[in-house]
Amino acid sequence: MPDTALPPCSVLLLAGGRGQRMGGHDKGLLEWRGRPLISYLYEQVRPLSDDLIISCNRNAERYRPYADRLVQDDTPDYPGPLAGIRAGLAVARHPWLLVLPCDAPCIDAALLDSLRRASAAAPDVAHMLRAGEQWEPLFCMLPRSLAAPLEAAWQRGERSPRHILLPLGAQAVPCEKDDPRLINLNTPELLQGSPQE
Repeated sequence: MPDTALPPCSVLLLAGGRGQRMGGHDKGLLEWRGRPLISYLYEQVRPLSDDLIISCNRNAERYRPYADRLVQDDTPDYPGPLAGIRAGLAVARHPWLLVLPCDAPCIDAALLDSLRRASAAAPDVAHMLRAGEQWEPLFCMLPRSLAAPLEAAWQRGERSPRHILLPLGAQAVPCEKDDPRLINLNTPELLQGSPQE
């Protein structure tokens, strides 16, 4: 059951990439242990929100069962995850947007809870996982109030979520370096492996 003491959040799953390291395949739909990657994220976040958004630029009909709504980039050239975050912030119905990449099937409820609790404690800034000294900007909680400064940075040509969010006061939600829950299955070799077995 979701913790009702935490602020309601929308959820954005980022599945809009080109999949270059996967030979152009749509990563969220690639199978791992007999299921599409997106299904693992769906399983974790569905109990947290009644506003589940997936950013995808193709295969909408296959993503639709996993989302309340779909968004896509407003440019056709796969400009990166920041485009999907912009689209998600534009439609999010709740004050917070929990952002996760589609190729991280080992994320668990404890990490998501840590992000949500951090946002409740400091409600005006972004909260990002940081594994040791490594920031993980695609595992974050964003207040919807950051939509305007994020959009301004996009219009200036910035495409890195980390380079935008850190100067805006993003706070770290720490976890261990090489935390296996953050593994991105973004190459064929990693997809064939079996973390957490």
